[in-house]
Amino acid sequence: MSGELDLETAIFGCVQAVNEFGIKVILVGDEVAISELLFRFTIDSSKVDIIHADDVIGMYESPAQAVRAKPNASVLVAARLVKEGRAVGFFSPGNTGATMTATLLEQGRIQGVKRPTIASPIPREDRGTTILADSGANVDCRPRWLLQFAIMAATYAEEILGIKRPRIGLLANGEEPKKGNYLTQQTYKDLAKLPWDFIGNVEGRDIYGGTDRSADVIVCDGFLGNIVLKATEGLARSIFNLMRQEIQQSALGRTGGLMLRPTLKMIRDRMDASEYGGAPLLGINGNCVIGHGSANSRAFKNAIRMVDLFARRKLHERIALNIENYG
Repeated sequence: MSGELDLETAIFGCVQAVNEFGIKVILVGDEVAISELLFRFTIDSSKVDIIHADDVIGMYESPAQAVRAKPNASVLVAARLVKEGRAVGFFSPGNTGATMTATLLEQGRIQGVKRPTIASPIPREDRGTTILADSGANVDCRPRWLLQFAIMAATYAEEILGIKRPRIGLLANGEEPKKGNYLTQQTYKDLAKLPWDFIGNVEGRDIYGGTDRSADVIVCDGFLGNIVLKATEGLARSIFNLMRQEIQQSALGRTGGLMLRPTLKMIRDRMDASEYGGAPLLGINGNCVIGHGSANSRAFKNAIRMVDLFARRKLHERIALNIENYG
């Protein structure tokens, strides 16, 4: 109920998930509004339930205050369904802080996990995927937390993306072990002890592939990670806008643009965050995918598919085992 786009967009994505993947979904929110919109689509009604929620937490509300003031908000009801075993996980495109607070309040953390992390997948030019953890859940971090972010993201890379022995990098302002601040220097020592392939410090240019320092998992604090993520989204959008502007400047440009349209569409689709649906919140008891506020129907569809996959692969149980062994 709390995304930035209209409710019909969200419901259409859910309908696609049911029809294409056969996944049973529970829609949480205004029962009357959802029912009226759902009636417009062709869907197997036995695979859709609606759970009413009285309130919605807005994008700009204080998470802690809103969660206390609105115990029956849609995001809290959804997290509660997971806690009660009535759902295997949930997707929220709403207030990220409220989603985190709701999962911690209702589901709790995996034993031993100090802080959950948002692990955002970023497509690379070599057609691989870099997982950025943390990308916004924890602004101020400690070395132990970053160590656990690496463990959880590496488990995600193995179990979900099928990457055997993922390469782990630590985001810093230089490759040398002594580069960075106190946090990165202390974390470097801890990451070197993990059973995965720790390649040392990586720089911002290594995130997108094309260098010998490319990593499957890149670890940093949530303050830096969120800046990197938002800068990446903004740069991708600006590049395509600049190309569009230049193509329109001349007849030759427009002709070339028509010829390149299929290629440009393929590139845009590879960079489209909706292909992943969102970013998993790792370290909680259960499964949760956090989406962008402007998540479209494709993002909803793929987020539901990812939540289902996490449950089938028992991702949070694998994370719990690796945290016990290495964290």
